[in-house]
Amino acid sequence: MTTTTIVVIAVVVIAAILIVAALTWLVLNKRKEHRRVEAADIREKATEQSHEVGQREALANETAAKARAAQAEADIRAAQAAGLQEQAAAHRSEAVTSRDELKQEFERADKIDPDSQTRNTQEESEPRPTPSREASRRDRTDHR
Repeated sequence: MTTTTIVVIAVVVIAAILIVAALTWLVLNKRKEHRRVEAADIREKATEQSHEVGQREALANETAAKARAAQAEADIRAAQAAGLQEQAAAHRSEAVTSRDELKQEFERADKIDPDSQTRNTQEESEPRPTPSREASRRDRTDHR
């Protein structure tokens, strides 16, 4: 082999290596550029979805605020209902007390009234014609 043949082979090998290196570099750059474009597309879609997610979060926050307001309103109404129940119980107790006092007054009136049918004393040996207790109650309530 002559020197020129060796030089030509070396030049061809170096040229082949340079061509392979250049092609590899081009392929790698092309792949990087493709990945950059793909990443930009993904970021753009994510940005669009981010806006939608923000709207969903705002809707969720608004709904949660409405739920808290409704719960607070329900708590207020429950407290009002409990207060009204306490008032009703107090009124009931007062009514029972008043009813008992009224009953005692009727009984006292019956004891005093000589014409009362409920009076059972030894002094009355024969029945007298008297108005009925119900009629005397009606008369008393009519006069009030």
